[in-house]
Amino acid sequence: MMSRPIRTFTVLPKLPDRLRPLHTIAYNLWWCWNAEAVALFRRINPDLFEALDHSPIRLLGATGQNRFEELADDEGFLAHMDRVDQSLDHYLKAPTWFTATYRSDTDTQVAYFSAEFGIHESIPVYSGGLGVLAGDHLKSASDLGIPLVGVSLMYREGYFRQYLNVDGWQQERYPENDFFTLPLIPETDASGVPVLVSAPLPGRDVQLRIWRIQVGRVPLYLLDANIPQNLPEDRAITSQLYGGDQHTRIQQEIILGIGGIRALRAIGKMPTVCHMNEGHAAFTGLERIRLLMEEHKLDFASALEAVKAGTCFTTHTPVPAGNDAFPMSMMEQYLGDYVNRMGIDRTTLASLGRQHLTNEQEPFGMTVLALKLANVSNGVSKLHGSVSRKMWKDLWPELPAGEVPITSITNGVHTQSWLSPEIAQLYDRYLGIQWEERPTDFAIWKRVDQIPDAELWRTHERCRERLVALARNRLKAQLKRRGSPPSEVAEADEILDPDALTIGFARRFATYKRGDLVFRNIERIMTLLNSKEKPIQFIFSGKAHPKDQGGKELIARVVQIARKPEFRRHVVFLEDYDMNICRHLIQGVDVWLNNPRRPLEASGTSGMKVVTNGGLNLSILDGWWCEGYDGDNGWAIGAGEEYADLTYQDEVESRALLDLLQQDIAPMFYKRGSDGLPRDWIRRMKRSIMTLVPIFNTNRMVEEYTTRCYVPSQRRAAKLRTDHLKAAKELASWRRRIAKDWPQVKIEGVEAPVGDMLSVGAEFPVKVKVNLGSIAPEDVEVQLCHGVLDAMGEIADPSATPLFPDSQRNGSTVLFGGSVPCHASGQFGFTVRVLPKHPNLPHLFEPGLVTWG
Repeated sequence: MMSRPIRTFTVLPKLPDRLRPLHTIAYNLWWCWNAEAVALFRRINPDLFEALDHSPIRLLGATGQNRFEELADDEGFLAHMDRVDQSLDHYLKAPTWFTATYRSDTDTQVAYFSAEFGIHESIPVYSGGLGVLAGDHLKSASDLGIPLVGVSLMYREGYFRQYLNVDGWQQERYPENDFFTLPLIPETDASGVPVLVSAPLPGRDVQLRIWRIQVGRVPLYLLDANIPQNLPEDRAITSQLYGGDQHTRIQQEIILGIGGIRALRAIGKMPTVCHMNEGHAAFTGLERIRLLMEEHKLDFASALEAVKAGTCFTTHTPVPAGNDAFPMSMMEQYLGDYVNRMGIDRTTLASLGRQHLTNEQEPFGMTVLALKLANVSNGVSKLHGSVSRKMWKDLWPELPAGEVPITSITNGVHTQSWLSPEIAQLYDRYLGIQWEERPTDFAIWKRVDQIPDAELWRTHERCRERLVALARNRLKAQLKRRGSPPSEVAEADEILDPDALTIGFARRFATYKRGDLVFRNIERIMTLLNSKEKPIQFIFSGKAHPKDQGGKELIARVVQIARKPEFRRHVVFLEDYDMNICRHLIQGVDVWLNNPRRPLEASGTSGMKVVTNGGLNLSILDGWWCEGYDGDNGWAIGAGEEYADLTYQDEVESRALLDLLQQDIAPMFYKRGSDGLPRDWIRRMKRSIMTLVPIFNTNRMVEEYTTRCYVPSQRRAAKLRTDHLKAAKELASWRRRIAKDWPQVKIEGVEAPVGDMLSVGAEFPVKVKVNLGSIAPEDVEVQLCHGVLDAMGEIADPSATPLFPDSQRNGSTVLFGGSVPCHASGQFGFTVRVLPKHPNLPHLFEPGLVTWG
């Protein structure tokens, strides 16, 4: 068919001048965590706002001119709008935590790269937990005033929309996002022309347009390949989140990493620190190295030092198979010319993405690249940090797993984004309004005890009633779409009891999350569900990845059980899980169920959202719950065991789950006083809020990233970049020399009172004779590693004490000495080691060189 030239024009809603603030508010996503702003848009047309995924932009576009004229004459509405407008203005101009805490670090500019951002359901460019966490990260960065920008892709179709066929099997559809009904602001040059940047693909460059979404104080920049300048196949690269094959994935990651840095440079937002949220963004480091080499005529090693100093990395994946890896042939196909122009040969490129440098069969790992390009790396809970250290210990083969330089910063949630309006009003009334600005303040949250039990319970009951209403309406819509008979559709009005104990399970359906564990003993769960005195009901929701057959089978099993007559009124599966369904669930359930196979849940954040609303967690001790559970603020399934026999594990843990439901949870929920209140349950609700909310929020998390990652990285990078990057060049030269000379380092003797009996309070002296070869004593640190011996005669949790060189040096041999105070009794062991030391290293383990003796 002959192509015809199509010229475009855009029609925007014509707001009366008096209603102009609506446009300003709608284009800043601050509105989505401000209850007054949400209520303002709902007031325009409640039903339409609900039908349009709570999108203010779509609402304004679909509202008739007559309605606008009515609103312009409505003094109550205008007063409401002016209040919200003033609140936004005050929020944007108010002093922030960052400016008060880091007055001397005004040059900091952080870029946070993520393959997805879940900010609100009306912007469907997220799939699940990773994206929602990234969205909450931006919101808290805005609240705290962190000088941060987000970078991602603008997916034309986003993640798939889910529906189920008559057999309960997941089907996917990919409706296109209409960019002109999203709060997207095009980045343009001074003359109003869209800014374009390029990213390299084999034999060509792909052109990228830059869109911006304003999230409070923080801009989120999104790259879009669907523009006329590109080939049709290249325009499709940014179509789907996590769609396509490995070629699509590497193309998207090149655009995110390399294109993302070029986009920030083009709009004058070049970062001093880059934070890679998962390995998808690891190519950012390569582009920053290339730019330094080009602009400052640096060699690769010196540019690497400067870039590494200003790079942070967060890993979220607790299993090796979940980390992106590409065959070296594919890396050469896509990035061969790019790295050749940087003077990087195949061996050097391969070494950046491999744990075992001599293994030619090992693919190029994006997580490995990220770990090698970052000066600080972290997991997302304490347990996940430990799992990650074990998983990646081959990168530091000389170190015990416990000392592998991967730390942990436990995830959180943006409290205001997930609170029900009713609970928020309760907090305002009894906690004071400072809980919004200081969500990490334990003293404020202790005031939860002052909330009258009756008031907290009635508020929670209203949230549960709203959840049941949503579930009924959603189920009716699902049945109508499948062509169910009218009688079955009508029965949907009778499913679930708004007064019954309601348990929620909603998340990505992956096999390790075991969405059907509660149904393992079908007779026993049926008895609990149909109890006349203490009935229980379940609401499930979640998507499986389109290629995850095991996840799809789990959904089908849950749905088929829910459709059985004896389960139909007590078990519901809600299709097309999104942030809106999530919000209703976490605000309305009594109990949130989480039963993954430990230790496969890196963190999990849905349970954190529940506690802000007074819900209680019932979970395996995995991810964040290991840190959160204190015995009185929820329930733990098991005691943190890990099993080799998975069938046996499922049997044991399903039985433990049903025991808790039958013997503890249901009896406590239905134990009512003369006033009808479940006092023990409410006490546990309050305990959960007081102990968990001030810790597991993204304000605490982002403060931690800023204090432990962003600011130290900014200062380290600034130090290396001064005087035309002199320190970076010197560090690269030092590293080459140390690596070459390190085989000369030998521990020739250790003097210590081995076998002696010492008393608590005594000193344990040690002298170590080290042959350093041509290495200077100031270039090493000799350490005494000591601690209590375990049953196997190993030091389970070693402490390291530095030993200091004697002023006398005998050729290349140096005597180091020191002592350790004996603080406790028991059997202790020690060993000694030598590590390279340089003032500009982020930590002593970073070079990966250790000599033990």
